[in-house]
Amino acid sequence: MKRSLIIALFLSAMLTVAPTQKSHAIVWVVVKAAAKKIIKAIDLQVQRMQNKTIGLQNAQKAIENTLSKLKLDEISGWVTKQKELYQVYYDELVKVKNVITYYQEIKVIIQKQADMIDEYKEAYSLFKSDSHFTPDEVEHMAEVYDGILTQSAQNLKSVNLVINSFLTQMNDAARLALIHRAGEAIDENCSDLRQYNSSNKAKAFNRAKDQNDLAALRRLYGNLE
Repeated sequence: MKRSLIIALFLSAMLTVAPTQKSHAIVWVVVKAAAKKIIKAIDLQVQRMQNKTIGLQNAQKAIENTLSKLKLDEISGWVTKQKELYQVYYDELVKVKNVITYYQEIKVIIQKQADMIDEYKEAYSLFKSDSHFTPDEVEHMAEVYDGILTQSAQNLKSVNLVINSFLTQMNDAARLALIHRAGEAIDENCSDLRQYNSSNKAKAFNRAKDQNDLAALRRLYGNLE
């Protein structure tokens, strides 16, 4: 599970960087880079495990074909042994497929974190260039964005526990609970971020002085949703 360790290390780096740095612009660039590395590592791990799945499925088919050609009363000991072997392959196949599912769900969660950073960067850049906001308001926006993104990074702790669980012991129900908990928390963070972006855009439109000003805002933000 070397790849699992690599993913866990990247996740640990994300959780360490986000809450401790002061320059939010630099911090979230670092976190985004770490997220991209995690996604790449997950893709490689899933590919490796999918190849293993194919091998296990082929082994299952070979055993099934052999068993289908034998009568149950023929070489009963050998048949029993093959059935046990078949069960081993089957159990391993289920385990591998479950791990692939976990990794794919984790990838979705990490990608949402990366997407949030992109959305924050785009929106914050626009708000900084908008004369309808004062420097103090823009500074406050930075603090709010830091709070939302830092919370989202902290919510990834559950994902990190799942990755580490591949190196230790954790049952499937516990893994799924952690993944779903992290996914729901990140979804809430995404919702908060988008609502805050919409609120700031609405505030800018409300401060428009005339139709020309409104037209300029539409060019900056697009139509207000």
